[in-house]
Amino acid sequence: MTDREVTKTQEMIYELLVRDVMTKEVITVSSSTPMSDLRVLLRDKRISGTPVIEKKKLAGIVSIEDFINWMSDGGTDCPVAERMTRNVMTIYDDERLIHAVDKLERLGFGRLPVLRRDSGRLVGVITKGDVISGLLKNLEVDFNAVEMRSFRSSHIFEDIDADKSRLMFEYGVKGADFSQAGTCATKLKTTLRRVGIDPQIMRRTAIAAYEAEMNLIFFTKGGRMLVEIEPEIIRLAVEDEGPGIPDIEKAMQPGYSTAPDWVQKLGFGAGMGLPNIKKCADRMRLDSTVGKGTKLEVDIFMEKKK
Repeated sequence: MTDREVTKTQEMIYELLVRDVMTKEVITVSSSTPMSDLRVLLRDKRISGTPVIEKKKLAGIVSIEDFINWMSDGGTDCPVAERMTRNVMTIYDDERLIHAVDKLERLGFGRLPVLRRDSGRLVGVITKGDVISGLLKNLEVDFNAVEMRSFRSSHIFEDIDADKSRLMFEYGVKGADFSQAGTCATKLKTTLRRVGIDPQIMRRTAIAAYEAEMNLIFFTKGGRMLVEIEPEIIRLAVEDEGPGIPDIEKAMQPGYSTAPDWVQKLGFGAGMGLPNIKKCADRMRLDSTVGKGTKLEVDIFMEKKK
């Protein structure tokens, strides 16, 4: 596999939502639950922690580490509320699975409570085990029948009588609209599949489009994504009138992020968007002017299958 190839598992991490793999039946305790009762719950349910509910809202998490620390401090019985962790990192059920993977890995957490975006209600918990199980479950679907077909990336152009032909698609992206994050990339992937694009090329294009779309949502008030498909190449152009990138060289470094505080508090802005796009691209051009906006161009060649 070359550096630019994308596996089916990697593709799924971008496609699946948190609610597709999370544990929906969540064991919880109330903030008034005695710490002495927690010992029995953790043992009998074989869990390492549980969300704490207060007035029907998530108030915190109490973990086995909190229990051990309580025991080390003498084990004097008290409500869970006195020993739980209140500053809890959460995730919404409509977020892409890649966000959960990023948060779990970057923050070193064993679990993330999952909330409904509209109500803030606790609807599940996601762990690394949930991610792995969810991916394996989806991989059980027989994709081989589809992927082993003889895809020809230029076949749609064969019946067109013209010296040169191309397909063009345009997608609009609204800034700060996390509820629609990934929608344009998903639409594009569906289109590429319908016109018979090779699955590997389709994956690379979809991931590049997804990362570009998220950058528009995070950093700008919105923009547009223009896609051109020709017999030998797919061109992706993304434009915005946002704040611009002060230092493109730094922005291309993995882990470097200029995401605003409110974005980072949501667990985004890990600084991997542009490096991931570059990994998927055969050619990439990035032009930006501070105060005026940014233009990203990505070329992906229609490589012949070996």
